[in-house]
Amino acid sequence: MLRVAACVLFLGISAGASAQQPLPAAAPGKSGFSTEGLARMDAFWAREIEAGRIPGAVVAIARDGKLVHYKAYGYLDKTAGTPMPLNAVFQLASMTKVMAGVGALTLTEQGRLPLKSRLDEYFPQFAKAGVGVVGANGDVTTEPAKNPIYIQDLFRHTSGITYGARGNTAVHKLWPGSSAGAAIQYTGAEFIDKIGPLPLLYQPGTTWDYGLSIDVLGLVVEKVSGKRLGEYLKASVWDKVKMPDTTFNIPPKERVAKPLPNDPLSGKPQDIQLLNKAAKFDCGGSCAWSTVGDYLRFAQMLQNGGTLDGQRVLSPKTVALMTSDHLGAAIRNQVAGIEGHRDGYGFGLTVAVRLVDGIAATPGSPGDYTWNGANGTLFWNDPAEKLTVVVGTAGPGDIRKYYREQMAVLVYGAMTESRRAR
Repeated sequence: MLRVAACVLFLGISAGASAQQPLPAAAPGKSGFSTEGLARMDAFWAREIEAGRIPGAVVAIARDGKLVHYKAYGYLDKTAGTPMPLNAVFQLASMTKVMAGVGALTLTEQGRLPLKSRLDEYFPQFAKAGVGVVGANGDVTTEPAKNPIYIQDLFRHTSGITYGARGNTAVHKLWPGSSAGAAIQYTGAEFIDKIGPLPLLYQPGTTWDYGLSIDVLGLVVEKVSGKRLGEYLKASVWDKVKMPDTTFNIPPKERVAKPLPNDPLSGKPQDIQLLNKAAKFDCGGSCAWSTVGDYLRFAQMLQNGGTLDGQRVLSPKTVALMTSDHLGAAIRNQVAGIEGHRDGYGFGLTVAVRLVDGIAATPGSPGDYTWNGANGTLFWNDPAEKLTVVVGTAGPGDIRKYYREQMAVLVYGAMTESRRAR
């Protein structure tokens, strides 16, 4: 049965009829990978799919800008028995944040969005932001913010703006739980009016805390550019990189990867929220859709220092700034609280950045950078190894964290040579 799953339920890099290749192809051996090592990845996904732990996946690995591995595994829709195509569309969740960040940085390069400009210059609703203090009786009062919220704080999640679902304090309970949930409930203007007066969880500029910061940043982009976020990203990023399937609009459902009806770990019903309810604004924190091929081109553009196929999106120095640590010693680093294998990471402008060898539970190189999506998507760039990896699954439960760790082990385990200078 396992052999049948491995043979029938994935399409290889040669399946050009299923999806146009996002990058030129190269033989694994010429790119420092072993075919035996990559076959372990095939066997891994076959086992997981046969065990009913994940419906399917699309995996793309590029090195030196060449496609080494590009395969679709399992099912687009397990219930309907629809095989996974290479051009499956995935709900990106928080991998949207990186694209929103790149769009914002194009405005920074134009001199229209300085990183040290104050958020309240764009949205006065934040002018009187205070920090929540929970009293002994559970009531929340505020103390004055010692610093304003800067645009840089939005990029690096040091604004004090939080996700309500990421904690149980009285302050958390005042905040919208998630980006998608907020975008389904509010328009952009309503969202800003809702959260502007809310008490911050931390003093701005003091603590890394995951939250709605990039949703706010996306609305800043709209205010500065005069365009909806999706419209601006299409012109400034997606069209330049040739990402035709990337959008904030709900795609045709016959192309969208569906999760299993029940969470394989808890047994509880699960779904992807935006499959059934449209967002009222282009939420930069969570609401975009894309294919693995499109996102691979986006990631390769960053790997190349901001350019792809002769089209420049950002300058090399801006990409270097984006992918450097922006926390340093002065800011409380809670990045590892997101996932166990984020130990040893700092944070740049919308991406986690590995600081040192070791510590993290996954292989990699200092300077590799990454972010993931809560519905099961994953990407990372390892500049030292000239490596780019993008993975798409529809796995919105905690099992997605298992696949993030296993993919790193499988990809680096298939490597036969390192490009990293020592």
